[in-house]
Amino acid sequence: MCGRYAASRRPEDLAGAFGIEKWEPEEALEPDYNVAPTKEVHAVLDRPLKDADSPRPVRQLRRLRWGLVPSWAKTPEGGARMINARAETVHEKPAYRRAFAARRCILPADGYYEWVTGQQERDLEVEGKKKRPRKQPYFVLPADGSVFAMAGLYEFWRDRTLPDDHPQAWWVTCSVITTEAERTPLAVAPAEGPRSLADIHPRMPLMLTPDRWDAWLDPSRTDPEELRALLAPPPPGLMRAYPVATAVSNVRNNGPELLKELEGPEEGTLF
Repeated sequence: MCGRYAASRRPEDLAGAFGIEKWEPEEALEPDYNVAPTKEVHAVLDRPLKDADSPRPVRQLRRLRWGLVPSWAKTPEGGARMINARAETVHEKPAYRRAFAARRCILPADGYYEWVTGQQERDLEVEGKKKRPRKQPYFVLPADGSVFAMAGLYEFWRDRTLPDDHPQAWWVTCSVITTEAERTPLAVAPAEGPRSLADIHPRMPLMLTPDRWDAWLDPSRTDPEELRALLAPPPPGLMRAYPVATAVSNVRNNGPELLKELEGPEEGTLF
């Protein structure tokens, strides 16, 4: 799954990486090293500009709220639970299938966090000898330091309790698509601990390699089977993972120190 990630790249850098044609300085977000559900995030999407003479899709950098609210939802309260959409079923689930066909985006990140419960801790938990194991967080990112382009969906939701001209009358929300975690060896693995992404968690965000960006963002592509072909996992051996401080477990903590690589799991956390 993807429940927390880091996004520190500035709009200027994202514009260059993704070929963005349009972004508003007032929509720029500060670097966020502990992105959590319901926060506003940067998203790359192709969409015609509002009130433009041409219907041509324009690549934009937009601010969206993480946690998709379907257009038919009566209230936005379920958005915090809809932060991930499974690649295997995204084309058929009522909450996601319309967005999958017409409103796809890329959520740029440095990488994502995932928590591991050590095997010895798991055994104790199963035996009922420990109430709650302490989990070790890992940061997962491209081994070459490039942007982690997570496949995403976005949707519009109208708050009918507000007038049309109210600035919060429309919500634009998003979800991260996840897939099965790689079982092949990491490109760079920690000295001790997990050797593959599947050792950390059975799911992972679906990373889109640059050769798929244009096709994924193209709103003219609407055939579900053609789009599902773009959901194939990236080639193995592109990722690395390393342990980070448990401070990241508290969403109130935020800063570049959260990305600092530890030599090994923190004391009290076992793999």
